[in-house]
Amino acid sequence: MRIGVPKEIKNHEYRVGMTPGSVREAVHRGHEVVVETNAAHVIGLEDEHYRQAGATIADNAAEIWATADMIVKVKEPQASEYPLIREDQVLFTYLHLAPDPAQTKALMESKSVAIAYETVTDPRGGLPLLTPMSAVAGRMSVQVGAHCLEIEMGGSGQLLGGVPGVPAAKVVILGGGIVGTHATSMAVGLGASVWVVDMSPQRLYELDLQFGSKIHTVFSTMDAIEEHVLEADLVIGAVLVAGAAAPKLVSAEMVQRMRRGAVMVDVSIDQGGCFETSRPTSHAEPTYIVDDVVHYCVTNMPGAMARTSTFALNNATLPFILDLADKGWRQALQDNPHLANGLNVHGGIVTNQPVAKALSLPYRGVSEVLAA
Repeated sequence: MRIGVPKEIKNHEYRVGMTPGSVREAVHRGHEVVVETNAAHVIGLEDEHYRQAGATIADNAAEIWATADMIVKVKEPQASEYPLIREDQVLFTYLHLAPDPAQTKALMESKSVAIAYETVTDPRGGLPLLTPMSAVAGRMSVQVGAHCLEIEMGGSGQLLGGVPGVPAAKVVILGGGIVGTHATSMAVGLGASVWVVDMSPQRLYELDLQFGSKIHTVFSTMDAIEEHVLEADLVIGAVLVAGAAAPKLVSAEMVQRMRRGAVMVDVSIDQGGCFETSRPTSHAEPTYIVDDVVHYCVTNMPGAMARTSTFALNNATLPFILDLADKGWRQALQDNPHLANGLNVHGGIVTNQPVAKALSLPYRGVSEVLAA
């Protein structure tokens, strides 16, 4: 198979779909890999590293899109890339289609085979290709939240850990999954007063075992969210419904009543955000203020830590990339139902039910596609 790795063009996105090590594995199995020139220069992976791994270097992205059987990316295709997607071409990347009707329409019109990292599952029901980036984003959320609390950023001037004689900041984390757990670890490490809100008693029990008296666990209800969000210095939105739009847990009315200079970091923004006042931002302009509350809603947070994120992501994606290349997409999905869960669009039809529901589009099950 001819695998194409174009350079990411989303604002301040420096990750890359395949590292030289991943390329070498694919080439060793008899596949051809074409990488766009300077695709990973910013993170210290040069064209020569890719050549040594067996890749061919292309002068531009158009050449890659025009000839590759499978495109391996990190972020969803941008509007300028929509016309380059070909019928029956496999696109393997993060898609986050539920809040993005324009991209969904483009993929449907292209009649490509769009497989989303974020809906691939594992035998335990986890999301193995989302996990490494969720870990990075969770840790980053506390780091950027602490920065946004600085006066010059519009924050209240509250130090997360406080100092002797001055209370620590209250950090409220909505969601106790991968993002929430890593955010909790960072916030605890900085000495904050940490409250984790989740709707799963089992998950709250696990967090209590992990962190003990260092955190407070709260069962998620409307009353509980309102109580703790209104008292918070930093709120981290870390909720996820696989493939679907994130639920709006914090209303605009609630934001109006929050502390002046409080900070909200919406890690769920890729799926539409869990704060009613959230809107996507970029690393170039990461924040905005609503009712004296600072909002950080960057849609590709791990892109700021691009080298760490690239290697962590490739560790997770490489087995699936090789499976798709070795067997072809149809056989690979037939053999692996967890990879099959990643199929979001095929032949102009949405094949992921939460996406179809979120966008009010016709739906065709993956099993039906594979049986055709």
